[in-house]
Amino acid sequence: MARDSKGTRKRGESPLNQGSFGSGPAAQFAGLGLQFVLSLLLFLYAGQWVDGKLGTSPWFLILGVFIGASAAFYSMYRALKAAERREEEQDRLDKETK
Repeated sequence: MARDSKGTRKRGESPLNQGSFGSGPAAQFAGLGLQFVLSLLLFLYAGQWVDGKLGTSPWFLILGVFIGASAAFYSMYRALKAAERREEEQDRLDKETK
């Protein structure tokens, strides 16, 4: 439980609200792997479906894999750059307060 300035616990406060659980670097990026796989599979199956409709196997399947991988890498890049900006901003604010 959370504690007040005297060190006593406050009622109704959860340690989950204090940033002690699920706020580390691993938790921030836990969904990126799943997002990568789902993006790849979505475009793979979409390409396979188009190939089945047009009879152009395996060209749209291959195109779907490349588009899915590209979309997944771009999404991962954006998430990592956003985390880097947040960290730099936090470092800047920490230096200003000292």
